[in-house]
Amino acid sequence: MIIILDFGSQYTQLIARRVREAKVYCEILPFSTPIDEIQKRGPAGLILSGGPSSVYNGDAPRPDARIWQAGVPVLGICYGMQLMTEHFGGRVKKAAHREYGLAEIEVDHAAAAGNGIFGGLGKSLPVWMSHGDAAEEMPEEFVRLAHSRNSRFAAIANLESKLYGVQFHPEVRHTPDGAKLLHNFLFNVCKEKPVWTMTSFIQNQVKAIRGQVGEGHVICAMSGGVDSSVAATLVDQAIGKQLTCLFVDNGFLRAGEKERVEQNFKKRFKGEVKIVDARQRFLRAIEGMKDPENKRRTIGAEFIAVFEEEAKKIGPVDYLVQGTLYPDVIESVSVKGPSATIKTHHNVGGLPERMQLKLIEPLRFLFKDEVRVLGKELKVPDEILQRHPFPGPGLAVRVLGLITEERLNLVRRADLIVEEEIRAAGLYDAMWQAFAVLLPVSSVGVMGDERTYENVVAIRAVESSDGMTADWVKLPYEVMGKISNRIINEVRGINRVAYDISSKPPATIEWE
Repeated sequence: MIIILDFGSQYTQLIARRVREAKVYCEILPFSTPIDEIQKRGPAGLILSGGPSSVYNGDAPRPDARIWQAGVPVLGICYGMQLMTEHFGGRVKKAAHREYGLAEIEVDHAAAAGNGIFGGLGKSLPVWMSHGDAAEEMPEEFVRLAHSRNSRFAAIANLESKLYGVQFHPEVRHTPDGAKLLHNFLFNVCKEKPVWTMTSFIQNQVKAIRGQVGEGHVICAMSGGVDSSVAATLVDQAIGKQLTCLFVDNGFLRAGEKERVEQNFKKRFKGEVKIVDARQRFLRAIEGMKDPENKRRTIGAEFIAVFEEEAKKIGPVDYLVQGTLYPDVIESVSVKGPSATIKTHHNVGGLPERMQLKLIEPLRFLFKDEVRVLGKELKVPDEILQRHPFPGPGLAVRVLGLITEERLNLVRRADLIVEEEIRAAGLYDAMWQAFAVLLPVSSVGVMGDERTYENVVAIRAVESSDGMTADWVKLPYEVMGKISNRIINEVRGINRVAYDISSKPPATIEWE
């Protein structure tokens, strides 16, 4: 495996992605991780990320100094290279000419083009720079591997100790040969092998889950979405009848969600899939509420209460399966502070403390697209794997203002039409999310020569790679027209459809 130490770069996750694309397993750890913790994992090499700090400032983040003598190759990227330069006696200062964006580097050293990090690459390479500081003097026993017009030392190395530094970012797509450079570091320098596949991941996780659980019983919070479905399938493969999956129908589900879970999992699982009808209790719990945060908190508390009751009915329950993903873990880690392993907004974030359950999180080191690949390997149906994200509180945050069963049915039927028309147009898989929102206003209309005063629905469709930022989808007019026409004609109680053209930021994807 490869360890990536995070110094706060916006590109740290990209480094991990590129390493995993090369079929090499890696983990991201905070920059301050002690060498003992690093060595326990037995890494074949270390990668130091970039970051916004300057190494000559007193409060600059620095790693455990013993990493440099750990006996494994190190690749420092941008700030990581500057740390390497400073530690070994070189000098870093504010650059006379900052470099942001595309630049051209020239490879200087013959060793770099052999079995080094520039092996098989050209003499001149386009790269992506993003730095305001630069190495002014190189440490003794280091050689210059490359330079650019504004960076005297664009790449350096201590070839004997296998310490490499690059001022540019090989992990971004704007460095066309960056993946090849990382391959060279992984395979030529670290002597890694491309053996990390989903097949090996499944084998290792099945073994680990069986070892962790023993004879204990496990419950899984299954929502019908990608993450919980894949996690449940993997655990079911490992322990079968020791697993009970709980699907809670809280009344805020999309059309056909309960039937979809029953069809896709009840017959396929060795363990039990239990459907809990809790619609009325959830509706009672949020009766009269308008504030979205109150809705979320109340729904979360009610969800926990349902699990407590169902766990008692099942008998002794030792473990809880969660579909926590690697971005959840990474986002909860501050590069200057302690790590928190579970995001507080996770659907069942308060459950382990209250129920004293031990956690099983088989997906906690995977990214979203890797989970989909894993799901395919586990034969999870495509209709589950390709589903758009759905908020934990469900349609309760897509009915703005007061929630009633009637208003939930309006948005549920409108939402189904949105999905049907987007699928019919072949656009579903090309976007991140598309859905309907019921607004807390009414508008005047004319239907059958009669005046109407009915509800307004807004349609939201966005494209995104990770949900952190998003842009609105430029839906073809004919698709918009079909959606609007069908909703107004088929959903009695709605007489106007609007289209949301807000990006994130400043708006969020969900309205509440």
